[in-house]
Amino acid sequence: MYFSSMTFLWIFLPATLILYFIAEHTKNDKAENIVLLVASLIFYAWGEPVYIFLLLFSVLMNYIFGILIACEKICFQKILLFLGVVFNISLLAFFKYFNFFAGSINRVLGNDTISLSQFALPLGISFYTFQAMSYVIDVYKKEVNAQKNFFYLLLYISLFPQLVAGPIVKYKDIEEQMKHRIHTDEKRAYGVKRFVYGLGKKVLLSNVMGKYVDMLLAFQTEQLSTGLLWMIMIMYSFQLYYDFSGYSDMAIGLGAMFGFEFKENFNYPYISKSIREFWTRWHISLSTWFKEYVYIPLGGNRKGNVRTYINLFLVFFLTGFWHGAGLNFIFWGMLHGVFMVLERLGFGKLLDKNPIKMLNHLYAWIVVVCAWPFFRIESIREGFGYLKGMFVYQRGEYNLFSCINIEVALALFSCFLLCGILQAAFPKFKRALAERERIPLIEAAGLLCIFLLCIVSLSADAYNPFIYFRF
Repeated sequence: MYFSSMTFLWIFLPATLILYFIAEHTKNDKAENIVLLVASLIFYAWGEPVYIFLLLFSVLMNYIFGILIACEKICFQKILLFLGVVFNISLLAFFKYFNFFAGSINRVLGNDTISLSQFALPLGISFYTFQAMSYVIDVYKKEVNAQKNFFYLLLYISLFPQLVAGPIVKYKDIEEQMKHRIHTDEKRAYGVKRFVYGLGKKVLLSNVMGKYVDMLLAFQTEQLSTGLLWMIMIMYSFQLYYDFSGYSDMAIGLGAMFGFEFKENFNYPYISKSIREFWTRWHISLSTWFKEYVYIPLGGNRKGNVRTYINLFLVFFLTGFWHGAGLNFIFWGMLHGVFMVLERLGFGKLLDKNPIKMLNHLYAWIVVVCAWPFFRIESIREGFGYLKGMFVYQRGEYNLFSCINIEVALALFSCFLLCGILQAAFPKFKRALAERERIPLIEAAGLLCIFLLCIVSLSADAYNPFIYFRF
C-alpha cells in the first residue's frame, strides 16, 4: 500500500486516525499503541500477506536476543551479539542476495549448479532488519534497556509510517515516545502539512520525472543525443530525490500525526559543496547508521590514514550493496567512496579554500549525477556506455527539442528551484516550510491546492511507484 495510493489516502489513513483519536481520548497510552500496532500489521499484510510472518519471526528472534544479551547472569554476551547480528544479516542475505551470489557462482562454474530462489523480496526488509540490528547492538552497548514487552518491540519495528521505506529509526530515539507521547493540535497540523508537502514532491514532481525517464531509457543509448543523455540523468536525479525525500516527509508527517518525532532524512543534498557534505544531507538515517554501527566500530579515523581509507571504502561498498544485489550498485557506492577518499587526501582542503563556491557546487553535482547511471542501469557495461555518451558527443536520433515538452519543462524547473536553491536564496521561505507552531492562511490554501492537484494527478495517471520499495 503506497502512501500516495487512493486506498491509503481515503480509507486506511482516515480510519486509523479516527480510531487513534478515540483511543487517545481514553487517556490510555496502551490503547493508542494497540491501534497503531494493528494498523501497522494490516498495512504490511496488505502488500505482503505471507511475509508478515517473516516480520513477526524477525521481531521475535531479536526480542529473544535482546533479553538474553541484557541478562547479567549470562557471561557470553559477545557471542549472543554475534549470533544476533548474523541472524539479521542472514535473513537479509537470503531474501535479497541469494540469487546474486548463486548467479555469480553459476557463471564461474559455467552451469546452473545452484537453483535460483523464487522468493520475492519482502517489502521493507532492508529497513526493518537494520532497525532490529541497531536495537540488539544498542542493548549490548547498554545504550538502551532490553524491551521486555514483545508488543512494544513489535510496534517499534512494524510502525507503518517508516516500515517499508524508512527513515531508519533507531530504538533509542523513540523508546520513550512509544510509552508516552504528547499530542497537540499544532503537532497534528504540522504532521498534515509535512505529509502534504511530501505527497506533492512524490506525485507532482517525482512521478513526472520518472514517467519520462522510463520512457526515454527504453531507447538504446546510441539513439539519444549527448544533451538528452545529460537531461535524462538530471531528471533521474530529481526523480530519486523527490521520490525518497517525499516519502520521508510523509513518514515524518504521519509520525507527527500520531505523536512521534522522527529525525530528518534529507537536508537539501543537491546544494552540497562536496561529496562528504552530500552524505551528511542525503539519506541521513542510512549514512548515520553505517557511521555508528560500521565505520566507528572498525576504528573510524582513529587508526591512521590507511585504515581510515579502508574503512571508508568498506562503508561505501556496503552502502552500495545495501541498495541492491548487483555489481552496478556496488560500483555506484565505491565511486562515492573514491571521491570521499580523494577529499580526505587533500582535495577537500582545496574545496574549502576555493573562493568561488559555485565551482564546488558544480563539482559535487557533476559527481553525483555521473554516478546515478550505475544506480539506474543494471549492467556496469551499459552504465559506462551511457557515461561515454554523456562525455563523448553524439547526435543521436532523439534530442532535447524532440523529447522535452511543456509538462517536463515546468516540472524540471520546479525541481531545480525547490531542491534547495530557492530555500537558500530566501531564508524566510525555508523557515516557513519548517514552521511547526502555526500555519498561515495563505500556506493552508497552498497545501489544499497541492493536495487537490495530487488527487487529480493520481486519478488521471497510473504511474505511481516508489523507487525505494525495491530496497
